[in-house]
Amino acid sequence: MIGLRHTAPIDIIHQAQQLGIALWDTIPEDATHILQWNTDRLELLSIHDKAIVCVDFVKGAAAHRRQFGGGRGQPVAKAVGIKGEYIPRILDATAGLGGDAYVLASLGCTMTLIERTPIAYLLLSDGLKRAAADAQTAEIAARMTLHFGDGREWLTERAQGLGPLAEQDFDVVYLDPMFPEPGKRAKSKKSMAAFQTLIGGDEDADALLAPARLIAKKRIIVKRPRLAPLMAGARPDFVFDGESTRFDGYLPTGGIQKDE
Repeated sequence: MIGLRHTAPIDIIHQAQQLGIALWDTIPEDATHILQWNTDRLELLSIHDKAIVCVDFVKGAAAHRRQFGGGRGQPVAKAVGIKGEYIPRILDATAGLGGDAYVLASLGCTMTLIERTPIAYLLLSDGLKRAAADAQTAEIAARMTLHFGDGREWLTERAQGLGPLAEQDFDVVYLDPMFPEPGKRAKSKKSMAAFQTLIGGDEDADALLAPARLIAKKRIIVKRPRLAPLMAGARPDFVFDGESTRFDGYLPTGGIQKDE
């Protein structure tokens, strides 16, 4: 069971209520996670192991990666095709906590993000607000537009020329669904392991690929654990390998256009 402590700012409370998240004055005995406001940011606290998750693009790991992370040499940048003056317009249909989207936005990409999990959406929304208010990250945050919704539904509607994205074009569709590993905790630090346990795996992720291939003008990138099976069993047209992850690349069903 998860809820938001009533001490959060009023805009966070209203947003949480719209998303169907419970508001707590006192913490129930069977609570497993708490959303709480800590000084200037929203945090997700796992009660049992005290792990904390938040989205912070201004300080910490995100700031270090922005300054020293390798720029266009990073695997995710190569995967989406950033090259020369070509900067793709990207639809991230499984935004999560926005880590890769922020990296790509910092390299100049215009990012449209969709997230269907209320907890992840609320944390990411808070992180983007704080990034927009900081002089060093405001320009990057301005390139990121976040929507709450189911990526499968939004992709399917856009492929039919319908829905909120009907008037938008995307060079790249980026997919990074939570990969389910039954019986295993995430091989990451405690905070992210707790978050992934709460959110669970995207069991229906295979349904994302077909509509994504109808939408993207140049390529579809699927981020997977290095040894994970292929999305929807579809063999990629190209692959960028990393140490623990890989980026499977697919061409649009109508064929790929040359990078500008």
